[in-house]
Amino acid sequence: MDTALVIVLIVAAVIALAVVFLASSKVSARKREQARVDAHQHRTDARLHETRAERERAAADEQAAAARRQAAEAEERAHRARSEAGRAQELHERAREVDPDVDDSRDDEPARDGDREDVETRAR
Repeated sequence: MDTALVIVLIVAAVIALAVVFLASSKVSARKREQARVDAHQHRTDARLHETRAERERAAADEQAAAARRQAAEAEERAHRARSEAGRAQELHERAREVDPDVDDSRDDEPARDGDREDVETRAR
């Protein structure tokens, strides 16, 4: 009976080990499956964030382009303003040159009546 008992105990131990192995295998398979599900969810989330990032990048590029356009327009307007101011100055100078009522010692001020008489007296 000792030998039979040893054989029964060995068979029981082998069966117990097989059950533990199978249970462990199933737990491991469930963990792997859950890891696959988690990985899939992370990939889905990553694609969502990539899409958002691309959308934001496009909006930022568009905003930067608009800012560059506005800066170019502002520079163009500043250039036109300088050009117009220069032309205005030229016209003021031309008017001063041709206006008989402007005293050359004073800028853009018509001569007063008394001054006009002095200019006319000197011209004679």
